[in-house]
Amino acid sequence: MPKKRSGGGLSSTQQAAKFLGVSVLAGAVMAGIALPAAGALGLAAKGSVEGFDEIPANLKSPPLSQRTTILDSKGHQIATVYSRDRTVVGLKDMSPFIQKAIVAIEDARFYQHGAIDLKGVLRALNKNAQSGGVSEGASTLTQQLVKNVFVEEAGDDPTKVAQATQQTLGRKIKELKYAIQVEEELGKKKILENYLNITFFGEQAYGVEAAAERYFSKHAKDLNLQESALLAGIVQSPSRYDPVNDEAEATKRRNTVLERMAEVGDISRADAAKAKQSPLGLKVSESKNGCITAVNGASFFCKYVEKVFLSDPVFGKTKEARAKVWNRGGLTIRTTLDPQAQASVQASLKDHVYKSDSVAAAATLVEPGTGKVVGMGQSKPYGYSKNETEYNYSVDAAMGGSNFGFPTGSTFKPFVAAAALEQGRPATQEFSSPYEMEYPSPVQTCENKPWTNQGAQKVSNESESEVGPYRLKEAMAKSVNTYFVQMISDIGLCPVVNMTDKLQVRQGNGTKLPERPAIALGSVGLSPLTMASAYAAFASRGMYCTPIAIESITRKVGDEQKSMQVPKSTCSRAMSEKTADTVNTLLRGVIDSGTGQEAGLTDRESAGKTGTTDERKNAWFVGYTPNMSGAVWVGSATQKVQMRQISIGGVYHDLVYGGQVPGPIWKDAMAGALAGKNAESFNLVNIPDPPKHKDKGDENGDNNGNNGDNNGGTNDGGNTFPDPTFSIPDNFFQGQGNGGNGGNGNGGRG
Repeated sequence: MPKKRSGGGLSSTQQAAKFLGVSVLAGAVMAGIALPAAGALGLAAKGSVEGFDEIPANLKSPPLSQRTTILDSKGHQIATVYSRDRTVVGLKDMSPFIQKAIVAIEDARFYQHGAIDLKGVLRALNKNAQSGGVSEGASTLTQQLVKNVFVEEAGDDPTKVAQATQQTLGRKIKELKYAIQVEEELGKKKILENYLNITFFGEQAYGVEAAAERYFSKHAKDLNLQESALLAGIVQSPSRYDPVNDEAEATKRRNTVLERMAEVGDISRADAAKAKQSPLGLKVSESKNGCITAVNGASFFCKYVEKVFLSDPVFGKTKEARAKVWNRGGLTIRTTLDPQAQASVQASLKDHVYKSDSVAAAATLVEPGTGKVVGMGQSKPYGYSKNETEYNYSVDAAMGGSNFGFPTGSTFKPFVAAAALEQGRPATQEFSSPYEMEYPSPVQTCENKPWTNQGAQKVSNESESEVGPYRLKEAMAKSVNTYFVQMISDIGLCPVVNMTDKLQVRQGNGTKLPERPAIALGSVGLSPLTMASAYAAFASRGMYCTPIAIESITRKVGDEQKSMQVPKSTCSRAMSEKTADTVNTLLRGVIDSGTGQEAGLTDRESAGKTGTTDERKNAWFVGYTPNMSGAVWVGSATQKVQMRQISIGGVYHDLVYGGQVPGPIWKDAMAGALAGKNAESFNLVNIPDPPKHKDKGDENGDNNGNNGDNNGGTNDGGNTFPDPTFSIPDNFFQGQGNGGNGGNGNGGRG
C-alpha cells in the first residue's frame, strides 16, 4: 500500500490516482468549463501533474473578515464598520433549517461523498451533453468553500479577485487538491459551518448571521423553514434572487428549495406545500456600515478612532499591516467616549450654531490626568451633502483634520505665562504694556540666532484705553497683547517652545512651533484636541497626558475573544505644581472678572481663556475644571469668513468674540458633561493685587471688557469696541492661511 508523505499529505501514487479520477472531469467541475480537445487536454494534464505536488499540503484559510463594533466607555454601540458585513457564528447558532436547506439545494449528497462527488460529475456531464451546453455544474460545498476562501484572500483587489475566479484547468485542479485536504482535516460539520459563514447572501451580507439580520432582523439560530429556504436560494445568484428588489423571482427560488428539501426527505411534502403558501416575511434592516452611521453625533470621534488604529505601531509595524487587521475586522473596540459628555457636546453645538451657518464650531472634551477623550463633535454633521463635511475640525490633518488647525488667538497666552513662571518670574511680574509698541528686538531663540524686528513692525492692544503698566493677573484677565509680547521678549522664545513641547503643542501639520514672537498672540494653527489636552495639564497640576481614544480591544479568533494591546496614555510633568496652580488662579480670574465671564460655570470652579484672531476669522474658548478640560473653536474652515455682522445659531452678532460665542458653547457642554459629578476645587495661590492707580481707562467698563469678549463690556454690557486694527507681518511667523497655519490669522484678541 502506498505510503503517505511526512506531514500528512498524500503520496505521489495516491495523488496521481486521484488526479486521473478528476482531472479529465475538471472542466465540468464547479463552473462547468467545456472539456478541451483531447490533445490539448493531454498537454494540460501533463503540466498539471508536474505542478500538482507543488501545491501546499494545507489550505491556508485566512480569518474571515467580519464587522467591527465600536463602543463608548459604557459599552453602548457607537457604530459598526466593516469591509464585509459578517459575524461568524458556530453551527450551534444556526437554525437546523438553514443547514438542511443549503445542503439540499447546493450539494444534496454532501454527507455521502468526499471532496469530489464523482456521481454528481457524471450526472452533470450527461445533462450538459444532452443540452449541448453547460446546464449543470458539479461542485461540492467543499469545493465552493475553497473557492470562496480564494476570493476572501483576494479582498477588494480586482486583479486578485480575477485570479481567484479565473476559469482555468490549473486553478480547478488546485481547488480539488485543497478540497481533498479540507475534507480530511475539517470534517463535514466544520466545512458546513465555514461555508455558511463565508458565503455571500446579497445586500452586503456575508455569512448566514448577517443575512438573517439583514433580511429578517433576527439571528441565524431563529430562522424558520421558509426563511431558511429563501436564504439558501439566494446563494446561487444573489442579484437575480434578491428578495428586496425582485420578490416574485425570490419566491420562485425559495419554493424550488422547499421542493428540493422535500425530495431529499428533509421535510414532508405537506410542510413544503404549507411553506410555499407563506409570504416572504421580510423585515429588512438597512446596512449600517461606517462611522457615518454613528449615534449621538459621534461620527468624527469614530473616524478619529479609526485613524488612531491605522497610524499607531502598536497595531502593526507597517501601514499595510495595520490596514489588513482593520479591514479583516472582528474587533470589539471599547473607547473612551463618555455618552453623557458626548450628548452634552452635541446638544450645546446644536443650540448655538446651525449646520447651515456660514461658519462652523467644533468642541472636544478631555479628562485631565488620564488623557481620555470623552467628547468630540462639531456643528456640521459628518457626510457629503450640503452643510456636511468629512473633515474633523477637532484634530490635526494627519488624523482627518480639515487642514492645519486654526489660529488660537489669546488662548495661547497661558503657555507664555507658564514658561515665564517656570523661569522664576513672579506672578506679580509687571510690564509697561503700552497701547502700541514696536516688537522688541532682538529676541533670543533656542538656536542662538536672535530674532530681529527688521521692519520696525508694531503690535497694539484691542482698545486705546488699554494702557499699562499691568501685572500678570490683570494682563491675563484683560488679554493685553503688548504685555505678553514684552514677556516673551523678557524670557526669550526658547522657554516658550520648550513649554509647548512638553505639552505636545504642535501645529496642525505636525511640525513644531516657529520661534517667532507672534506665537505669543496665537498666530499658528492648532486643533481643539491639542488645546484641550494642553490645558488639561493645568487642571492636573502640571501633569500632561497624551490623548487616548481606545480603552480596550478584543478580537474574535474562532469562538474565542482575545485581547489586543492598545496604546496607553503617557503622562509626564510639564511644569511644577506651583506653576500650574498659579496659572489656574490666573485663568480663574479670566472667568470671574475678565473676558470669559459668559463661560463661567455656576456650580463648580472653572478656569479658561478666550481668543479671537485678526479679522474675526476664528474665535476660541479653552477652559477646564479640575476634572475636565474642553476647547471650542468657531470659524470658517476655509478661513474666508470674517465674523462681523453675522448671524450664528439664529443670533445676530455685530462682532464675534471668544467669550461671546465659543464661551457659552463651552459652558453648556461642560455643564451637561459634569452634571452629577463631583465639584472639585483648584489649589489656588495668592497673587497680590497692585496698588490702585488713579485712573487707567475706566477699568470698570471698557477695559474690563478688553478685546470685546463679553459682547461689549463685562460690567455695563453695552460698550462697543473698535474693529481690530492690529496685524502682524508675514515674516513674523510661518505659513499662509489654509485653515490658519499662522498666515492670515494673526491672533491677539481676547
